[in-house]
Amino acid sequence: MKFLVTGAAGFIGFHVSERLLQAGHQVTGIDNLNDYYEVSLKEARLNLLANENFRFVKLDLADREGMAQLFAEEKFDRVIHLAAQAGVRYSLENPHVYADANLTGHLNVLEGCRHNKVQHLLYASSSSVYGLNRKMPFSTDDSVDHPVSLYAATKKANELMSHTYSHLYGLPTTGLRFFTVYGPWGRPDMALFKFTKAMLEGKSIDVYNYGKMKRDFTYVDDIVEAIIRMQDVIPQADPNWTVENGSPATSSAPYHIYNIGNSSPVELMDYITALEEALGIEAQKNMMPIQPGDVLETSADTQPLYDTIGFKPQTSVKEGVKKFVEWYKSYYKA
Repeated sequence: MKFLVTGAAGFIGFHVSERLLQAGHQVTGIDNLNDYYEVSLKEARLNLLANENFRFVKLDLADREGMAQLFAEEKFDRVIHLAAQAGVRYSLENPHVYADANLTGHLNVLEGCRHNKVQHLLYASSSSVYGLNRKMPFSTDDSVDHPVSLYAATKKANELMSHTYSHLYGLPTTGLRFFTVYGPWGRPDMALFKFTKAMLEGKSIDVYNYGKMKRDFTYVDDIVEAIIRMQDVIPQADPNWTVENGSPATSSAPYHIYNIGNSSPVELMDYITALEEALGIEAQKNMMPIQPGDVLETSADTQPLYDTIGFKPQTSVKEGVKKFVEWYKSYYKA
C-alpha cells in the first residue's frame, strides 16, 4: 500500500517508516526538519530510510497549499500522522508554535484525507490529555476535559477535530494516546536522553518533584508494533452508540481512541537506577520541585488495545533503558 507518514524524520515516525518499508509498502515521509532539537539527528534517521520505496518531502504541516498538493498528487491509501510540536515545557514558552503545528497542521491532514478518499487516518494523541485525572489506570472511558499544558490541549483538540471529520465525512480515524515513549533514536529533549548525556559528561541531572513521579514508560518498539497492527483495524461506525450510553473512545461515526502504554508505572528514581546500572555511573542528582504542566502519575489501561490487536507493550524499563544506552554510546561514540 501507499502510506503517508508525517514526522518521518522524528523519533516515532522514523521507526514506523522503517517497519512499513520492511513490509514492502511505499512510504512518503514528510517533515519540516525544524531546529527544536539537533537537525543532524533527524537527517541521520532519514539516511537510514533510504530505499527505492521511500520518498522524503520537506514540508511543513501548516503549509496549506503544499499539503493539499501533496495529497492530490500522491493519492495515499493510508495516513499515519505522527508529526507535532512535542514537549510540555516548550509549550509554556512558545505557545503559537503549537497552534501552527498541532492545530493547523492536523486540520490540513484531515482535509487532505477527506478530499482524497484515504482509507484510514491513524494519528498520535498523548497520555497528557488526562491532565488532572487521578483515577488509575487512565481509561479511554474517562473524561479528558482538564489538560494542564497547552500541548495536552492541542492533542485533545486533535481528537475532537478527528471526530468531526469522522462524523461529517465518514473518514475512519484512530487516535493513539502514547505514554512516555523512549528508546534508540529518541528525542534529545526527553529525560532519558538528557540524563544519559549529563551523566556521561560528569554533570548532574535535574530530578523534578524530588523524584516522586511515576510514568508509564513505553519502549518505542512496542509503540511501533501497536501502530503497525492498528493501521489494519479500520474503525466502523456503531449505529447503536449514544453519548449517554457509549464510551467517549468510540462513536456512531467511524472513530476510535486507544491508549498505548506499558501498564506498569515506574517511579522516576527507579528509572534513574536502571540508567545508572546500564551506564555503570551513579548520577549526581539535583532534586527540584514539580514543573508547571507536569502530572504526578501516568498509567495506561490497555485492555481495549489488547482486545483489538492481541498485543500490548511489555518491554521492561531495565531492558529498554539498556538498549537506549547501547544506541547512544554507538551513535555519539561515547
